[in-house]
Amino acid sequence: MKALIVLAALAAASPALAGTPVTLKSDVFDADGVVTLGEIFEGAGAAATVPVAKRSGASVMLNARAVQLAAYRAGLEWANAEGLRQIVVTGASSNAGAAGAPASAVAARGNVDVLTWTRNISAGEIVQPQDLIWAKAALAPSDAPSDADVVVGLAARRPLRAGAAVSGRDVAAVQVVKPNDIVTLTFESGGISLALQAKALSGGAVGEPINVQNVTSKKTVQAVVTGPGQAAVGPEADQLKLTHSSRYALR
Repeated sequence: MKALIVLAALAAASPALAGTPVTLKSDVFDADGVVTLGEIFEGAGAAATVPVAKRSGASVMLNARAVQLAAYRAGLEWANAEGLRQIVVTGASSNAGAAGAPASAVAARGNVDVLTWTRNISAGEIVQPQDLIWAKAALAPSDAPSDADVVVGLAARRPLRAGAAVSGRDVAAVQVVKPNDIVTLTFESGGISLALQAKALSGGAVGEPINVQNVTSKKTVQAVVTGPGQAAVGPEADQLKLTHSSRYALR
């Protein structure tokens, strides 16, 4: 977590508010890069301007216990009855959706459970289980996955920032065949097995259809990727394509 708890400022907070109960806002966002208690809690009163963390990216993930302690030092009491472990603060309000927010604007609002990235991930990197953590966020992308297993093993489409909510558009299946690769094209049916060399005209992941060209006859056909440097046509390919389509329909 790249949050910087500003201890000096918290120590200077007025004790007059000791014991003042506060509740976590349903829309936790920050506009200027300095996250304050007033941006996190309802009813922060005079302690609203007390800084808690700095946000350098699109969002920042705060440890709920650290936030609770910061509130206590500022004379506020947050019970955290939900037992939250993380609070994700974004750089824009959910109300921005009405003014033309990006397509990942919100499907769910309030302090909702979302998968977030635990580290910065480069484009093309394969997502590992340790790269994901459940956290509370003010906003959930419209295509936010409900299961971490849906994301693990996929590749990042673009650079991803630690603390940001996971979106389905962040990842894609790993391409094991790329355009212009020479692949082994196979056909199997009723005990008949054939294989030849073909040139991939498009790229794809396992189970995805691609166009390939017979390097000898120059004839183009549609095949299904079966592995690195491999594709198939015929019943085997049809079954693999069906399985792939069904799996992604459930996501």
